[in-house]
Amino acid sequence: MRIGIFGGTFDPIHQTHVAIGRAARKHKALEQVLFVVAADPPHKDSDDITPAPLRYAMVEAALTDEPGLEPCDIELHRAGPSYTVDTVKALRSQYPAAEFYLIIGEDTLIDLPRWYRPQEILDEVRLLVLPRPGTKGGAPTSELEGRYEILPFVVSDLSSTEVRKHVSAGESAGDSLHPAVQKIVDEKGLYHAHR
Repeated sequence: MRIGIFGGTFDPIHQTHVAIGRAARKHKALEQVLFVVAADPPHKDSDDITPAPLRYAMVEAALTDEPGLEPCDIELHRAGPSYTVDTVKALRSQYPAAEFYLIIGEDTLIDLPRWYRPQEILDEVRLLVLPRPGTKGGAPTSELEGRYEILPFVVSDLSSTEVRKHVSAGESAGDSLHPAVQKIVDEKGLYHAHR
Protein backbone atom coordinates (compact mmCIF):
# COMPACT_ATOMS: atom_id res chain seq x y z
CA MET A 1 0.00 0.00 0.00
CA ARG A 2 1.33 3.43 -0.94
CA ILE A 3 0.28 6.34 1.26
CA GLY A 4 1.07 10.03 0.95
CA ILE A 5 1.49 12.11 4.11
CA PHE A 6 0.75 15.78 3.58
CA GLY A 7 1.04 17.69 6.84
CA GLY A 8 0.27 21.30 7.46
CA THR A 9 -1.45 23.91 9.54
CA PHE A 10 -4.11 24.28 6.81
CA ASP A 11 -5.21 27.66 8.17
CA PRO A 12 -7.22 27.56 5.96
CA ILE A 13 -6.89 24.70 3.49
CA HIS A 14 -7.15 26.13 -0.04
CA GLN A 15 -7.57 24.76 -3.53
CA THR A 16 -3.83 24.52 -4.21
CA HIS A 17 -3.46 22.19 -1.21
CA VAL A 18 -6.11 19.94 -2.73
CA ALA A 19 -4.48 20.09 -6.17
CA ILE A 20 -1.14 19.06 -4.61
CA GLY A 21 -2.81 16.03 -3.02
CA ARG A 22 -4.36 15.04 -6.35
CA ALA A 23 -1.04 15.47 -8.18
CA ALA A 24 0.87 13.38 -5.63
CA ARG A 25 -1.73 10.63 -5.71
CA LYS A 26 -1.61 10.44 -9.49
CA HIS A 27 2.20 10.72 -9.80
CA LYS A 28 3.00 7.88 -7.37
CA ALA A 29 -0.22 5.85 -7.75
CA LEU A 30 -0.97 6.37 -4.06
CA GLU A 31 -3.97 4.60 -2.57
CA GLN A 32 -4.52 7.60 -0.35
CA VAL A 33 -3.07 10.93 0.66
CA LEU A 34 -3.52 11.77 4.34
CA PHE A 35 -3.92 15.49 5.04
CA VAL A 36 -2.44 15.59 8.54
CA VAL A 37 -3.67 18.64 10.45
CA ALA A 38 -0.94 19.93 12.78
CA ALA A 39 -2.33 20.40 16.27
CA ASP A 40 0.57 22.42 17.71
CA PRO A 41 3.13 23.25 15.00
CA PRO A 42 6.51 23.74 16.75
CA HIS A 43 7.56 26.47 14.29
CA LYS A 44 4.48 28.68 14.68
CA ASP A 45 3.04 30.85 17.44
CA SER A 46 -0.05 28.97 18.61
CA ASP A 47 -1.76 32.25 19.59
CA ASP A 48 -1.98 33.18 15.90
CA ILE A 49 -3.43 29.88 14.71
CA THR A 50 -7.08 28.92 14.39
CA PRO A 51 -8.01 26.16 16.88
CA ALA A 52 -7.14 22.72 15.52
CA PRO A 53 -10.72 21.32 15.53
CA LEU A 54 -11.85 24.17 13.25
CA ARG A 55 -8.88 23.68 10.90
CA TYR A 56 -9.67 19.96 10.81
CA ALA A 57 -13.33 20.71 10.01
CA MET A 58 -12.19 22.85 7.06
CA VAL A 59 -9.96 20.03 5.78
CA GLU A 60 -12.87 17.59 6.07
CA ALA A 61 -15.09 20.01 4.13
CA ALA A 62 -12.52 20.56 1.38
CA LEU A 63 -11.95 16.83 0.82
CA THR A 64 -15.57 15.66 0.88
CA ASP A 65 -15.70 14.87 -2.84
CA GLU A 66 -12.02 14.03 -3.36
CA PRO A 67 -11.44 10.28 -3.76
CA GLY A 68 -8.28 9.08 -2.05
CA LEU A 69 -7.67 12.36 -0.22
CA GLU A 70 -8.39 11.86 3.47
CA PRO A 71 -8.40 14.20 6.47
CA CYS A 72 -6.20 12.86 9.27
CA ASP A 73 -6.57 13.99 12.89
CA ILE A 74 -3.77 11.84 14.35
CA GLU A 75 -1.94 14.89 15.75
CA LEU A 76 -5.07 16.26 17.39
CA HIS A 77 -5.06 13.32 19.82
CA ARG A 78 -1.49 13.82 20.99
CA ALA A 79 -0.30 16.34 23.57
CA GLY A 80 2.70 18.58 22.98
CA PRO A 81 4.30 19.85 19.79
CA SER A 82 3.31 18.18 16.50
CA TYR A 83 6.64 16.69 15.48
CA THR A 84 6.64 14.91 12.12
CA VAL A 85 8.73 12.03 13.46
CA ASP A 86 6.04 11.17 16.04
CA THR A 87 3.31 11.32 13.39
CA VAL A 88 5.23 9.10 10.98
CA LYS A 89 5.90 6.53 13.70
CA ALA A 90 2.23 6.55 14.75
CA LEU A 91 1.16 6.04 11.14
CA ARG A 92 3.70 3.25 10.76
CA SER A 93 2.05 1.41 13.67
CA GLN A 94 -1.33 1.78 11.91
CA TYR A 95 -0.01 0.78 8.48
CA PRO A 96 2.98 -1.50 9.13
CA ALA A 97 3.43 -2.58 5.51
CA ALA A 98 2.80 0.78 3.83
CA GLU A 99 5.23 2.62 1.60
CA PHE A 100 5.06 6.22 2.84
CA TYR A 101 5.69 9.37 0.81
CA LEU A 102 6.05 12.58 2.81
CA ILE A 103 4.93 15.55 0.70
CA ILE A 104 6.95 18.69 1.49
CA GLY A 105 8.01 21.93 -0.17
CA GLU A 106 11.50 22.53 -1.51
CA ASP A 107 12.13 25.08 1.24
CA THR A 108 11.25 22.42 3.82
CA LEU A 109 13.57 19.91 2.17
CA ILE A 110 16.50 22.29 2.64
CA ASP A 111 15.53 22.80 6.28
CA LEU A 112 14.76 19.14 7.06
CA PRO A 113 18.19 18.24 8.52
CA ARG A 114 17.41 20.77 11.30
CA TRP A 115 14.09 19.15 12.17
CA TYR A 116 13.54 17.09 15.30
CA ARG A 117 15.09 13.60 14.75
CA PRO A 118 15.32 13.89 10.95
CA GLN A 119 17.10 10.59 10.39
CA GLU A 120 14.20 8.69 11.94
CA ILE A 121 11.84 10.41 9.49
CA LEU A 122 14.09 9.48 6.56
CA ASP A 123 14.20 5.88 7.75
CA GLU A 124 10.42 5.64 7.34
CA VAL A 125 9.50 7.72 4.28
CA ARG A 126 10.48 8.75 0.79
CA LEU A 127 10.23 12.49 0.18
CA LEU A 128 8.02 13.91 -2.54
CA VAL A 129 9.10 17.52 -3.01
CA LEU A 130 7.11 20.45 -4.39
CA PRO A 131 9.26 22.77 -6.45
CA ARG A 132 9.29 26.30 -5.07
CA PRO A 133 10.68 28.82 -7.54
CA GLY A 134 13.04 31.26 -5.86
CA THR A 135 13.63 29.06 -2.80
CA LYS A 136 16.38 30.60 -0.71
CA GLY A 137 18.71 28.77 1.61
CA GLY A 138 20.88 26.74 -0.73
CA ALA A 139 20.72 23.17 -1.94
CA PRO A 140 19.70 20.03 -0.03
CA THR A 141 22.49 18.44 1.98
CA SER A 142 24.28 15.33 0.73
CA GLU A 143 22.49 13.16 3.31
CA LEU A 144 19.26 13.76 1.40
CA GLU A 145 20.65 12.57 -1.94
CA GLY A 146 18.64 9.71 -3.37
CA ARG A 147 15.94 10.14 -0.72
CA TYR A 148 13.62 12.48 -2.58
CA GLU A 149 12.08 13.20 -5.93
CA ILE A 150 10.47 16.32 -7.33
CA LEU A 151 6.70 16.21 -7.77
CA PRO A 152 5.74 17.54 -11.22
CA PHE A 153 3.52 20.41 -10.17
CA VAL A 154 3.29 24.06 -11.09
CA VAL A 155 3.12 25.81 -7.75
CA SER A 156 0.89 28.88 -7.64
CA ASP A 157 1.41 31.96 -5.49
CA LEU A 158 -1.70 31.11 -3.48
CA SER A 159 -1.02 30.68 0.22
CA SER A 160 -3.07 30.45 3.39
CA THR A 161 -1.46 33.74 4.46
CA GLU A 162 -2.81 35.45 1.33
CA VAL A 163 -6.28 34.01 1.90
CA ARG A 164 -6.29 35.28 5.50
CA LYS A 165 -5.16 38.75 4.34
CA HIS A 166 -8.00 38.98 1.81
CA VAL A 167 -10.63 37.90 4.34
CA SER A 168 -9.19 40.21 7.01
CA ALA A 169 -9.44 43.12 4.57
CA GLY A 170 -13.10 42.29 3.94
CA GLU A 171 -12.36 40.97 0.45
CA SER A 172 -13.59 37.75 -1.11
CA ALA A 173 -11.29 34.73 -1.15
CA GLY A 174 -12.73 34.06 -4.61
CA ASP A 175 -12.36 30.51 -5.88
CA SER A 176 -9.29 29.86 -3.73
CA LEU A 177 -11.48 28.13 -1.12
CA HIS A 178 -13.90 25.24 -1.52
CA PRO A 179 -17.44 26.63 -0.99
CA ALA A 180 -17.86 24.46 2.12
CA VAL A 181 -14.62 25.87 3.56
CA GLN A 182 -15.76 29.41 2.74
CA LYS A 183 -18.99 28.68 4.60
CA ILE A 184 -17.07 27.70 7.77
CA VAL A 185 -14.88 30.81 7.47
CA ASP A 186 -17.98 33.00 7.19
CA GLU A 187 -20.05 31.27 9.88
CA LYS A 188 -17.22 31.26 12.43
CA GLY A 189 -15.96 34.74 11.56
CA LEU A 190 -12.45 33.42 10.90
CA TYR A 191 -9.57 35.67 9.81
CA HIS A 192 -11.46 38.93 10.24
CA ALA A 193 -9.59 41.99 11.43
CA HIS A 194 -10.48 41.46 15.10
CA ARG A 195 -8.26 38.32 15.27
